Amino acid sequence: MPKKDDDQKPQPSFDGQRENENLLFIFRRHMIAMRKGFYLLVVPLAVLAIPPLIWQDNLYLFLLPLVGFAVGLLLFMYHFILWYYSIYIVTDQRIRQVTQNGFFKKDVIDLRLSKIQSISYNIPGFSGDVFHFGTLVIHTFVGDLVIHHVEHPVKIYNKLQSAVNDVVDKQGDYEEVN
Repeated sequence: MPKKDDDQKPQPSFDGQRENENLLFIFRRHMIAMRKGFYLLVVPLAVLAIPPLIWQDNLYLFLLPLVGFAVGLLLFMYHFILWYYSIYIVTDQRIRQVTQNGFFKKDVIDLRLSKIQSISYNIPGFSGDVFHFGTLVIHTFVGDLVIHHVEHPVKIYNKLQSAVNDVVDKQGDYEEVN
């Protein structure tokens, strides 16, 4: 019976991964990007909590805040699903942007690492510095891929720079051989 190599972990994969492609890392937008969902959670609760405060003699009105919370939770879950299933996959060959739009619509954009000219990031002031989010801009010949509200933009920037530099170094070696 052949002995299994326990040190070797299975390589994670994703839908649409090519045979000779290695996954480097996955990132998504910061939770602050779903602030609209947080507002939609709180507003129905707050609005439906007003009638029991005004008409305190009617006990059935005290159920309204629960209804407001349930409605707010449904609206929040919709925004959470959109946030959770919108990801950025970086491999040794490309960046894949998977954006969830609604429950059943998904947009996928692939950008080859060899087509990237430069990468920059921006941290939008005090709130971005405190909550560790910013904007990442990936410049290409065709246009710019702007990703707002990226969690830990400095770390993602450094990882992307390394991935692009590795691709450029491999291309340089390939061009020297040919």
